[in-house]
Amino acid sequence: MSLDGFEAPLKARLRLFVIGVLVFSLLCTLFGRLWYMQVMSSADYTQAATAQHIRQVLIPAPRGTIVDSQGRTLVGNRVSLMITVDRSVLAKLPDSQQNVVLSRLAKVLGQKPADLKARTMLCGEPGASKPPACWNGTPYQPIPVAKDVSEQVAIDVMERREDFPGIAADSQTLRAYPEPYKVNAAHILGYLSPITTGELEDMDKAGQDSVPHRSDLVGRAGIERSYDKLLRGTPGEKDVIVDAVGYTTGIKKQTAPVPGATLVTTIDARIQASVEANLKSAIMTARKQTDPVTHKKYVADSGAAVVMDTKTGRVVAMASYPTYDPGVWVGGISQRELDALYSTKSGTPLVSRALQAQLAPGSTFKPITTSAALSAGYSTKTRLDCSSYFEVGNRRFKNYESASYGMIGFDRALALSCDTFFYRVAYALWLKEGGNSSDISTYDPLVEMAKKFGLGKPTGIDLPGEATGRIADRQWKKTYYDSMKDYYCKLSANPPAGTSAFLKQFAREFCVDGYKYRAGDAVNFAIGQGDTTVTPLQLATVYSALSNGGTLFEPRVVQSWVGANGKPHEIKPAVKAKLPVAKNTLKYIDTALKQTTISGTAAWKFQGFPLDKIPVRAKTGTAEVYGKQTTSWLASYTDRYAVVMMISQAGTGSGAGGDAVRKIYETLYNIKPAPPPGQEKPKQ
Repeated sequence: MSLDGFEAPLKARLRLFVIGVLVFSLLCTLFGRLWYMQVMSSADYTQAATAQHIRQVLIPAPRGTIVDSQGRTLVGNRVSLMITVDRSVLAKLPDSQQNVVLSRLAKVLGQKPADLKARTMLCGEPGASKPPACWNGTPYQPIPVAKDVSEQVAIDVMERREDFPGIAADSQTLRAYPEPYKVNAAHILGYLSPITTGELEDMDKAGQDSVPHRSDLVGRAGIERSYDKLLRGTPGEKDVIVDAVGYTTGIKKQTAPVPGATLVTTIDARIQASVEANLKSAIMTARKQTDPVTHKKYVADSGAAVVMDTKTGRVVAMASYPTYDPGVWVGGISQRELDALYSTKSGTPLVSRALQAQLAPGSTFKPITTSAALSAGYSTKTRLDCSSYFEVGNRRFKNYESASYGMIGFDRALALSCDTFFYRVAYALWLKEGGNSSDISTYDPLVEMAKKFGLGKPTGIDLPGEATGRIADRQWKKTYYDSMKDYYCKLSANPPAGTSAFLKQFAREFCVDGYKYRAGDAVNFAIGQGDTTVTPLQLATVYSALSNGGTLFEPRVVQSWVGANGKPHEIKPAVKAKLPVAKNTLKYIDTALKQTTISGTAAWKFQGFPLDKIPVRAKTGTAEVYGKQTTSWLASYTDRYAVVMMISQAGTGSGAGGDAVRKIYETLYNIKPAPPPGQEKPKQ
């Protein structure tokens, strides 16, 4: 047999052997790789797998508390059982099943399904309510839909997890308002709501430090807003492990939050309670009174009161009416509740009248006019006629609060609130400084003094939203004319049916030369009438400066804060300016204003008050407002406190606010109220 017969089978076996070796090698490689992945690298792959089911959840920092000057808690925190909805879990369900789950939950919570669904909708998506009624946080953060639920409700939800996928019960920290002495102080304290996407983007662009997280609540008004960064603290972080359904199965790691600072305010809750109660009482009483001219009941639609420590500029109490319950924002607010806060029918309670009401000050402005006049050539020996009216051109300007008293000085003019006395001063200065001149740079001593007293610009208080007020000088009148000329010229040419004769004449005159600062503007300015406006807070700073000898402070409502480390930080009083008024002039005005409560326009409200021990200087004001009833003002001070009260559409200054201001002083000085006339305690 030839060798060729053996070669073919040998080659075939050799090929099979080589293939077998290759297959064996591949199998060994495969098993080796599997062993390496399952044994040697199991920890790495386990970590990677776990990481896919980890969610980072923020642990909110306990927000700092706010206390009054005596340490009483005005705003604190409390723990609440809340029901939350996890949208990321619900999103995995069909729409029909989502609606079934929410309807089932609404029945347990006693809510309407539509209202519950509205709370889970993201702000900006179709059908969502307006912020903050919608959810403005991340869709991956559980959304609170019910606060302060009972333990039974929480158990019902948690025990039926298959019926409530994505629904959980959790304890969260909410704002609490202990209300010492039943104080409200809503406009001072403010409220919280979720931060908006736009705000976060603006903060990022500005490169601000300590930018809030998307799900954070931030201050929207009052102290909560001004000191938000201090109060907010630093949130902690928690990495939670979740299963495929989205339920938490464990915690991988977490860092503890750092609590916010404690703020010590300048507010005394005892005084604040008195101011709130007496302001409301004065408004309710005014509504029962009748205007002697129109014989209609006073509207008395709103008001404000401020009590300031004249030696430091710190606000002891500040109230605005109508007000609101700051607790309505806690845990989310409904659209109905939000609409009510902005409603004009309910008096727009979110508006702080103390900071934002801009009204003509009436005769409370006269101490400023006196300061200007005594610095511009007049003297304490000046005597002018307090006649029943003063004629300018073809118009008679009458006294409002006083009768005719003949020749008197500045002191009696202040105490009796004689308008015609100050008309004569203003008219003479107007003629001296240019009269009808259209030069807007014309010097006006009354205007300049008003500016020196801080009017026409914010006081600088550490609260947001403060209005500037307005000084209606030549510059303002020219600017206003330029912006309104077309409107009034059109009104003059084609007045609509029902336009009053006064408005027709005003439109005609304004269209021709409304930019001119006339004599009527000057005399009105002198008694706080016309287009000049102030806020109650601005007037409180003015009267505080009269009390302390001429120092104009920036008001403050927070005096110190204490960080998480327990270290206190004082916020010292800030001096804004020194009045350019001679000391003897201030003393003269001070002496004159004492007479207001002794024999002047407020004397009938201070009978029986210990004025010999606690002299109260005061100035009443009754500001006329076109188309409305008069604004009542009573501005006053002692050696330590300034008290200012304003009530819109309520009549005279002393008539509407006199009793209330007196009661506030009785609270400040712990004075036992005098019994009503005829009920005095008989002498022993």
